[in-house]
Amino acid sequence: MDENKTLRALAALSQKTRLDVFRLLVKAGFEGMPAGEIGEKLNVRQNTMSTNLSILVNAGLIRNERQGRTVRYFADFDAMRGLLAFLMDDCCNGRPEICEGVFDEINCS
Repeated sequence: MDENKTLRALAALSQKTRLDVFRLLVKAGFEGMPAGEIGEKLNVRQNTMSTNLSILVNAGLIRNERQGRTVRYFADFDAMRGLLAFLMDDCCNGRPEICEGVFDEINCS
């Protein structure tokens, strides 16, 4: 991921609802979630949710797929990996021991 894409991604995630949506879609995994269900889970009105989903799509963090009358959204795990890789690319100036423990903070249970 380049610097401009990183800035767009971070700008999109800098708003609470969009951060909550992204985290929810990451938890949903490869199955994703329908737009209506995302709004219900986060208690966000449909028009507000639509705007936030569009911003996340345009930032390249999520993708959508039409399934009949429903639009399902998915976290873009390649984009997430790219963002994390960009942020940690020069991890501690060649001293990885400084970054040790970062992945211990992630709860994948």
